[in-house]
Amino acid sequence: MINRDAADKIRELSNKFPAIGLLGPRQSGKTTLAKTLFSSKPYVSFENQDTLLAASTDPRAFLAKYSEGAVFDEIQRAPHLFSYLQGIIDENSSKTGLFILTGSQNFLLLENITQSLAGRIAFIYLLPFSYHELRKTEWNDSALDFLMLHGGYPRLYDKAIAPVDYYPNYILTYVERDVRQVKNINDLTIFQRFLKICATRVGQIINYASIGNDCGIDQKTVVSWLGILETSFIATTLKPFYNNLGKRLLQMPKLYFYDTGLCCSLLEIENEVQLANHPLRGALFENFVLLELLKQRFNKGLRSNFYFWRDRTGNEIDILLDRSTGAIPIEIKASSTYNKSFLKGIDYWKKIQPGIPQSFLIYTGESSFQQQETEIINWKELNTIA
Repeated sequence: MINRDAADKIRELSNKFPAIGLLGPRQSGKTTLAKTLFSSKPYVSFENQDTLLAASTDPRAFLAKYSEGAVFDEIQRAPHLFSYLQGIIDENSSKTGLFILTGSQNFLLLENITQSLAGRIAFIYLLPFSYHELRKTEWNDSALDFLMLHGGYPRLYDKAIAPVDYYPNYILTYVERDVRQVKNINDLTIFQRFLKICATRVGQIINYASIGNDCGIDQKTVVSWLGILETSFIATTLKPFYNNLGKRLLQMPKLYFYDTGLCCSLLEIENEVQLANHPLRGALFENFVLLELLKQRFNKGLRSNFYFWRDRTGNEIDILLDRSTGAIPIEIKASSTYNKSFLKGIDYWKKIQPGIPQSFLIYTGESSFQQQETEIINWKELNTIA
């Protein structure tokens, strides 16, 4: 098994909290990691219909078998158990690391936990493999386009599955099964078209009307379906940066995917040659960089502190890293050759936000160096930023 960067943080939190919530996309490695770190605990999967029926029919009797704790996999399928788990945890208030709860649905799971396990559970988001994790393996020298095309889902690497074989089946399973758990969508064909349209908007500010027109659905449905993608860890959004929190909440975010391999599949990119010449390669590289930064944060048990910035005159910053010392600008360029024009946005940001301690440019060139007080970094050294 490839060692996961989140393992140390999970161990640490399990010694402080009675329950750990391990959330992330399907097949991102949650079950493997939970069973490995907590091998002495009973493992229970609520994907098993008999188990789910037993937990639903008599939850008290079901949980009585696990008074010393357990790993409960895909527990969002049995949300009624949360209130009963609260009772067990409160009865064993001195114990930590009792229950490890994994889930592939985010807000749906959190909504139930908020009502019952508040203050008793710590969360870790586990996304597919990061490049930092793959660097410790035989895929250390993999080319950028290989990594973007394959994405990070462990099964592709464990079983040597080609992306063209893996992702269409992953998407089909997701649409047929998981989407219906979140919301009953009558026409799955339209939803599949919606997924593909969203992939063509990767790295762009979301335009609900445009997506709706292309899919033949209204804006309200677009908003609802984007919520499903976020709930199920398929897509995520990057919010605009404003010092005024009210403005930040009202402005439109940018759309990204939790895995570039999945996005490539939706764009019908089948090999590295197609990817290298695809008009959205720059946006996919931007998505790749954002994911690597997010994984660094999530693996440490931290939440995202990334935003983007754009003003009305066209000045923009791809990613702003919001720190107490100021918002750190990060520009991303899918170019192997450095050009001083790449720093245009960063230079403008420094003029309107003087005193910024750091700035970064991520590109695909081989060397890393400093230029005009900005760190020019090869994409392989992303772990030096966050």
